[in-house]
Amino acid sequence: MPKKDYYSVLGVRRDASEREIKQTYRRLARQYHPDVNPGDAAAEQKFKEISEAYAVLGNAESRKKYDRFGHQAFTNGFDPSFAGGGGFGSGPGAFKDFFGGRASFEGFGSIFEDLLGGSRQRTQQAPVAGQDLEHVVEISFEEAMRGTTTQVQITRREGGSERLQVKIPPGVDTGSKVRVAGKGDPGKHHGVAGDLYIVMRVRPHAYFAREGNDILCTVPVTLSEVLLGAKIEVPTIDGKTAVTLPAGTQNGRRLRLRGKGAPALHGGGRGDQYVTVQVVLPETLDMRSRELLEEFALRNPLQPRAHMGW
Repeated sequence: MPKKDYYSVLGVRRDASEREIKQTYRRLARQYHPDVNPGDAAAEQKFKEISEAYAVLGNAESRKKYDRFGHQAFTNGFDPSFAGGGGFGSGPGAFKDFFGGRASFEGFGSIFEDLLGGSRQRTQQAPVAGQDLEHVVEISFEEAMRGTTTQVQITRREGGSERLQVKIPPGVDTGSKVRVAGKGDPGKHHGVAGDLYIVMRVRPHAYFAREGNDILCTVPVTLSEVLLGAKIEVPTIDGKTAVTLPAGTQNGRRLRLRGKGAPALHGGGRGDQYVTVQVVLPETLDMRSRELLEEFALRNPLQPRAHMGW
């Protein structure tokens, strides 16, 4: 059965850059890795094919030979002087120059067989992508809203430790992950390194809470402010802002401040802020205040429980 074209195996163009080939291999290797697909023979075969393809296309010299002669360039006994095109000339001299002074393919064939020959050796020697790592970082609510830069000390399973400066974008929440490409465990056999994921933990705020991209807070007000109406200041993540309480505002009413919520993590504006009104009553009354409230009750004979049917 003829071998598949290595470019087709990886799904890249023949003029793809080294970076494109590397990124594509990395994505496919993770998708079809035997550890991710235990017992899946088709995935294992696909993993072997993409590893074999990357072993050739991921190396500038072997890719050059593959582009010129195809799979036959890595076959014992192949003579480029008979492959057409005359790219390396003809005769013993050109043959010897191509292989760095060797008069046969024995050395090259054994190297290629060590890398790709036999399923057992291919499993051992094929490029293997490094494992991803996770590191938990705790930040304040304000830092989560505005974004920040933090220092993290990473200890890898292999490859020692490293101190990194990581930029945290605005809008992260507890459980959000910030990806730092290529800073995970190193790969094996020239495989690409894994990624580092910074897992966010946001400390609770004294008076702000969060629901998605909306911010919630409760603001205490007086009885006279809700009865007569008032203009009050409320906190937002941008600072204080003035809010008008209409006369007769009920306890527990939620006021909406458009665009004053958390920034969307991947762009797209901001959420809203919801302010819940909480009426705070005096614990004691002087005689005059009591008289005024009794007069108020007489002038406003409300029956708020009449509809309850009690």
